[in-house]
Amino acid sequence: MKKRSSGVLLHVSSLPGKYGIGDFGKKAYKFVRLLARSNTKYWQILPLGVTGFGDSPYQSFSAFAGNPYFIDLDELIEKGWLSEEEAAGADLGDDPGKVDFSKLYMHKMPLLEAAYRRAAKELGDELEVFLDRHSEWLHDFALYMSIKKAHGGDSWMEWPDKYRLREKAALDAFFAEHKHEYFFWVFTQYLFFGQWGKLKEYANERGIRIMGDIPIYVAEDGADIWSQPELYKLDWDLKPTVVAGVPPDMMSDTGQLWGNPIYDWDAMARDGYRWWIRRIEESFKLYDTVRIDHFRGFESYWEIPAGDPTAENGNWVKGPGMDLFSAVKEALGERDIVAEDLGFLTEKVYKLIEETGYPGMKIMQFGFDPGEDSEYLPHNYGRHTIAYTGNHDTQTMRGWLDSSDRETYKKAEAYLNLTEEEGLTEGCIRGVFASHSYLAVIPMQDILGLGEKARFNTPSTIGGNWEWRMPEDALKKRTLKKMKRLNRLYGRSL
Repeated sequence: MKKRSSGVLLHVSSLPGKYGIGDFGKKAYKFVRLLARSNTKYWQILPLGVTGFGDSPYQSFSAFAGNPYFIDLDELIEKGWLSEEEAAGADLGDDPGKVDFSKLYMHKMPLLEAAYRRAAKELGDELEVFLDRHSEWLHDFALYMSIKKAHGGDSWMEWPDKYRLREKAALDAFFAEHKHEYFFWVFTQYLFFGQWGKLKEYANERGIRIMGDIPIYVAEDGADIWSQPELYKLDWDLKPTVVAGVPPDMMSDTGQLWGNPIYDWDAMARDGYRWWIRRIEESFKLYDTVRIDHFRGFESYWEIPAGDPTAENGNWVKGPGMDLFSAVKEALGERDIVAEDLGFLTEKVYKLIEETGYPGMKIMQFGFDPGEDSEYLPHNYGRHTIAYTGNHDTQTMRGWLDSSDRETYKKAEAYLNLTEEEGLTEGCIRGVFASHSYLAVIPMQDILGLGEKARFNTPSTIGGNWEWRMPEDALKKRTLKKMKRLNRLYGRSL
């Protein structure tokens, strides 16, 4: 039985710092110390993959590679691979409360390229060893990103056939001509994994566990599909025949059209789900706990005809179910996996989650429909669950309270005994901490009591998402003082 504990949801990109985006530098270490002082056990983050169009961490160029934007530039300065003047002179964004991804792409990547030019000779053998250690995915990723750059950033589906269809002679010739670019991408991964490994070790030494997140699907524009198209539902020309999403629900009237190609689960089953086993195994090298997004899609998934403008005309298709997770358990043993079990759930989905033994999630914000006793109200949470005020896709708790209709607000007010004296978001956090759930996780925006402007993502929208960063002065002892008090009061101390 897992010990009662608590956590904070804050993506790495949302940390403060001087280089335009949260990274693996000093502020991340300071945040870890803050968590430890407040007796908080978990730091939950979103996927760490390389983001592309839309800047979503759930749409990455690789299921295995890490985002170069998170690389700490100060370490490169200390090693002599960058100068302070170069880093200070790069325009990485002028709003400390918001990530400007276009400026990072335009100006941080050239800084990393400059660092590579100076480090290449010094690291030659080390990069070869690193490449060999991660060759099962890194070769394809580095080659993919190199070809992509050579073709103006186009998706692989727009490349000349010799590259799109992976003709060996063409790929060998490209590699021979573009070794510098290829090894630049190896260099970014060398830095990413080295810096993240040190930060994770620092957290673990202080009793902090990292809860990471892996999307159920991979991006159409990515190395995973390009390198193994036989594992996806594609036509003769390697174009998706169907794509992923979810039907209309409380989050969107037209559903969510994610657009990701869908796995050919029969093909995956034939080789014992090797790709998924490798993906989960690699994830546990990065995280202590792995949350799998959109878990209900393993029981049945919403399949939408490719080209449809919305997700409304999809249909439910049977997924791999317990066959996949039995194979994972047989290969990897018991692992600390969390099922993101939100959305439209059926008895079969509940049964699958029960069979896996994975804890699910409860979002308190969903619980205050005036006419029902919702499963999302804290008194209905089972112990083997993780309780949240909200998550990265919902409104902040303050924003939700401000926008709720009168009946919904009155129910929340009465249920939680909300008062201005205590603080409205503080009362909501208290409700989650008091629940039966073994783990209570609070988004940093709710800890800070922030309104709708601090919302991290609005599903089914493009632009303005994933940008929020916490203010510098939030990295002070008083920020998590309430967490320390609640941890002690409700038996959740580290």
